[in-house]
Amino acid sequence: MYFLHLYCLSGEKTLPSIITAQPYRISTLYRQLKSLSRAVLPIAVCAASVGLAHADTGTLDYQDVFDLETAAKPVFSPDSKYVVYERVSMDVQHDKKSLELWKIELSSGKNVPLIQGLGLGLSKAASPRNAVFSPSGEKVAFIANDEQGAQIFVYYLDSKDLIQVTRLGQSPSNIIWSPDGKQIAFSMFTPEDTKPIFKDMPSKPEGAKWAEHAKLIDKTLYRRDGSGYVENGYQHLYVVPASGGTPKKITSGSFHHSGTLAWHPKKPLIFFAANRSDNWELEPAESDIFSIDIDTLDLQKVTEFTGPESNPMLSKEGDTLIFEWVNDRKLSYQVNQIMTLDLTDTKTKRSLTPDLDRQIQDVKLKPDSNEIFFSYIDKGETKLASVNIKGKKETYDVEMGGQAIGRPYTSGDFAIAENGTIVFVEDNSHRPGDLSLLKRGKKTQLTDLNSDVFAHINTAIIKPLSVKSSLDELEIGAWIAYPPDYDEKADKKYPLIIEIHGGPHASYGDTFSMEIQLMAAKGYAVVWSNPRGSSSYGEDFGNLIHHNYPSNDYQDLMDVIDVAIETGNIDDSNLFITGGSGGGVLTAWSIGKTKRFSAAVVAKPVINWLSFALTADAYPFFTQYWMEAMPWEIHDKLWQRSPLSLVGNVTTPTMLLTGDADYRTPISETEQYYHALRLQSVPSVMVRIPGASHGIAARPSHLIQKVGNIVAWFDRYNTQKAKEQ
Repeated sequence: MYFLHLYCLSGEKTLPSIITAQPYRISTLYRQLKSLSRAVLPIAVCAASVGLAHADTGTLDYQDVFDLETAAKPVFSPDSKYVVYERVSMDVQHDKKSLELWKIELSSGKNVPLIQGLGLGLSKAASPRNAVFSPSGEKVAFIANDEQGAQIFVYYLDSKDLIQVTRLGQSPSNIIWSPDGKQIAFSMFTPEDTKPIFKDMPSKPEGAKWAEHAKLIDKTLYRRDGSGYVENGYQHLYVVPASGGTPKKITSGSFHHSGTLAWHPKKPLIFFAANRSDNWELEPAESDIFSIDIDTLDLQKVTEFTGPESNPMLSKEGDTLIFEWVNDRKLSYQVNQIMTLDLTDTKTKRSLTPDLDRQIQDVKLKPDSNEIFFSYIDKGETKLASVNIKGKKETYDVEMGGQAIGRPYTSGDFAIAENGTIVFVEDNSHRPGDLSLLKRGKKTQLTDLNSDVFAHINTAIIKPLSVKSSLDELEIGAWIAYPPDYDEKADKKYPLIIEIHGGPHASYGDTFSMEIQLMAAKGYAVVWSNPRGSSSYGEDFGNLIHHNYPSNDYQDLMDVIDVAIETGNIDDSNLFITGGSGGGVLTAWSIGKTKRFSAAVVAKPVINWLSFALTADAYPFFTQYWMEAMPWEIHDKLWQRSPLSLVGNVTTPTMLLTGDADYRTPISETEQYYHALRLQSVPSVMVRIPGASHGIAARPSHLIQKVGNIVAWFDRYNTQKAKEQ
């Protein structure tokens, strides 16, 4: 494959200077050229020079991570003629995901940036996102970044004028138009001053350099994975004129008010979910729906049922509230339902999905109707369905996914137009998701974001596996990916990696995964599965590990490996195991129970349930839902389920891999296990990803480091590799 280097020539230099430090494909060079031409080198001539960067293998490699793109969050214009969506790409210069809003004209298929050239005061770093059409369809509100941070902008489609609505010090979210299109409501974190306990600190002399003041923490939830230690303050709701102005704060109190907002079609009322209990910090799965009058600020509690109510929507007439509800029984895995409530009789609720024993996602009301669309995950697939307000259900022939990029988790965004047309991110095992259209039963692909990457690349050969638990005949969903050169008739055996999902209540599927694809490109067969406890198979399946994790899910994983070996072409003397979060738990648990693996990578694990319970950021949830009592009351039971209790059995060479800013499964869990392995002289290393939170692969280079370290560790103990070298 031919690669390009980018060169730029300015008036100040007689020789062209190379801009790229390494070769990239055309797609990456194009994105760099756009950025440079409008921001970095305004007076320059740039060109690309063709050359062979390295020997073409025809398979994915680590640098290809920066070339991936996917579609997300589509929305229809009110007239159903356009779709606006987020085009997600990788910014190789700033090592992050980059967002742009693009517009597709459905009659012609024309696909262009919503705001051409990101001009009109918006830079490349603006990352416009979260588009919402005004009721009339003539304007689009969205969030983008300026020098101060995230702000609300409004773009006029006809005149192509752009106005900045807000100049905020904090980031807005959950933007929604008023029915008349004159106002925009949103939620935003609002800081509050912390009142010190010690007030008699002497004044320091002029020019003196003293230590910083001590930080006072008086909140139960004082740090959050991905954002670190939180400021003192609360999420509140605001309303601002759509033409710009001063936002009006409409909620108050020491409570968080966020999530989806719903504006009443005929009254100045906004509906939202919140937990306004005095004990809200210790009620992690509780919320009610409230309404607030934006003129009088009169606050009313609309629902008050056991369990959380969320995502309020209003029927076309405004007389029926539609929302999601979980019947909270303190189980570790509980599915939600779509509910309705007559606002003239708020004591009676009705479930529209009483028999759907699956996790419901992305609930949306079809414009100008009382038909509700939603996705749900079923056996590793994201499916689409609808239900009307009377309970009549319909399913649609679409399979969504391809947005997770890193590991093969289920995903999938969609939108519904007033005329019934559906646009969705379509799943594809061999590349990230593209937008497709479903109209009158006919599917049409709208975007093709990755052909420049995959046109000349052979990807892994993926096949489903039929697995039944050796314990109880329970069916376990599983898939295997073979290297691109796989030939089942050839006399060649491949080393096998089992990759275990986190959660543990989560779901893998037959969807694109860069981590799986890279492992396969490096010569490994890779198997992944949904052992008991996984989501997408119903509450009973998920709760087979309730207060009993890990347990028989370990045997499910061993059965998956055995079935993979039985299919042939697997070198059973070169078996490797890895997984992150819940998958890290099961990896560490497994190597404490068996010596069949040549090496292991334990990523961001829980090693000791006792220490985890009191150090994780979401400790009020974990101690109430994952544990039957407070940890000091059941320490024996928690220790028996802790991988650290089995560490004395471990001889498997083990890598520990965790972000050093992980507050979900804190780095102290990793350190405990590493120390225990070193005390026993077990071959082991600890890889700490600087600045990474629990979602290690949030930055492209972190994804590369994660997979690269895993493969390098396995290569070290892969006897096939040793023979080749």
